[in-house]
Amino acid sequence: MPTIDVDCAELERLLSVDLRGDMEKLDELLSLVKSEVKLYNEYEGVVSIEIKDTNRPDLWSVEGLARALLGFVNLEKELKQYDVVNPLVDVYVNSQLWNIRPYICCSVVKNVKLTDTIIRGLMHLQDKLDYTYGRSRQKTSIGIYDFDLITLPLNYTVTEPSAISFVPLGFEEKMNLAEILEQHPKGVEYGHIVKRHSVYPILLDSKRKVLSFPPIINSDDLGKISEETQNVLVEVTGTIHKTVLNTLNLVTLALIDRGGKAYSATVRYPEDSGYALKKVVTPDFSNTRMELNVGYVNKILGLQLTTELIANLLLKAGFRVEKVSGDNVVVLVPCYRVDVMHSVDLVEDIAIAYGYNNIEPLWRELPTTGGMRTVQRLIDVARESMVGLGFQEVLTYTLTSPESLFDKMNCEKTRIVEVANPKVVTMSCLRNWLLPSLMEFLGNNQSVEFPQKIFELGKVTLLDETGETKTRDEEWLAASITHPTASFSEIKSALDAFLMNFGVEWRIKENSHPSFIEGRVGAVIVNGVNVGVLGEVNPQVLEAWKLENPVAAFEVNMQRIIKDKLKP
Repeated sequence: MPTIDVDCAELERLLSVDLRGDMEKLDELLSLVKSEVKLYNEYEGVVSIEIKDTNRPDLWSVEGLARALLGFVNLEKELKQYDVVNPLVDVYVNSQLWNIRPYICCSVVKNVKLTDTIIRGLMHLQDKLDYTYGRSRQKTSIGIYDFDLITLPLNYTVTEPSAISFVPLGFEEKMNLAEILEQHPKGVEYGHIVKRHSVYPILLDSKRKVLSFPPIINSDDLGKISEETQNVLVEVTGTIHKTVLNTLNLVTLALIDRGGKAYSATVRYPEDSGYALKKVVTPDFSNTRMELNVGYVNKILGLQLTTELIANLLLKAGFRVEKVSGDNVVVLVPCYRVDVMHSVDLVEDIAIAYGYNNIEPLWRELPTTGGMRTVQRLIDVARESMVGLGFQEVLTYTLTSPESLFDKMNCEKTRIVEVANPKVVTMSCLRNWLLPSLMEFLGNNQSVEFPQKIFELGKVTLLDETGETKTRDEEWLAASITHPTASFSEIKSALDAFLMNFGVEWRIKENSHPSFIEGRVGAVIVNGVNVGVLGEVNPQVLEAWKLENPVAAFEVNMQRIIKDKLKP
């Protein structure tokens, strides 16, 4: 869970409340935004706050916390409107960045009164966003500069590792980009993000003075702010435009809450490139409209709330009801609430504003008895049968990567369910077959004694063949054998014994599959339907997983087999 350090005096000032060091009172207030006090340093006046809601980056600063709590302390009666003045900066993007770090968003905030406390809070927000929301700077990274030292326009371009030198932040001598990656602490920590490319991203002003080497480090002259800084340039670079824009909005709003006035920037992408965007004005403080049904709210919460009460609770939680039409209300969601993606998110905030303690629990009056479903009983039988055949069960993650599903398995890519905001780059989608997980398992256990016989009976996630975005989970079974003489005959015998014990008749049909050796692969046919594949794994796949011994494997759709078995 994200933990932030907040200056108590600043939080009291922004909220216009007097806590007098009462952490119980603060804890009660923080519970309204799913946070709690973890540690209070009375000497320094700093409190460590743990944010329980990991998908609310708008709370990761004292300004964001105050913004979220204003409605609960009855200070904000209307949703605060944030304005941005017409573009003040032009940013030109080089087409070579498309496959490196393609997107940039910028803003200028003028007349900011910075103090040492505010600067430390700003740096804390920057680090927290870079590390958590930006996935350790792989998705986004932030740069903050003294705008008065910069000559416009800006150029977000590329350079060879040794072509440009500048003094990186915290150093006194000039270094080129290759030297920064080897010698600067930030270069050592984040260098892997850009090292695989032949050219590196660089942000320059019109005099070719370096602002930063994204996502590694700012320059020491332009990329440093102090208490004397009045006008600030904020830039965010990254790989996903929506995430980059959200990050810029959050930092810019924190500076506006400190009394600054925001000016936008025009980012100009090259015409003859893969960019779908051509000209973008950032930041974007537009509110999102969502329609919420009153009956849906009451059904979820088990209450009988009126439209008027729901409107007041939404206002308290930082939203606004723009229009009421029958049992539906149109809700304005502020730009910084990036966590609100569905109506149920609004219902949760209504429940918090209403007070969970005010909801009376309803206990069931009738006892219920449970029992194992027939399908689950047969799945357990399948597991026991595989163990009886000498296989060891493994449990792997349902999340994986497209590289594991397709590239390493030497097969064509198909439609898969991808995660919009993955926490780990190697777990960015849901698996649509099990064999890649078994291959990875074998690759990680080559020091274990051979032969190795493993299986997994687990869920895969598939998209409907109709082309719609509906998904379904199915139970599949995959098994593999690896040792110096593993063969097609061995895996066929194992599958034959399993299906015979399971009471299913089957046959092999000649087939081809890129993950298996041609001529040593077949389709598994049950009741005239293709339910899987078996064979000897292709040497190219073995090499991709760094496997030295042959592997024979099968994978079948257990859900289809069980469905046929249960037919009358």
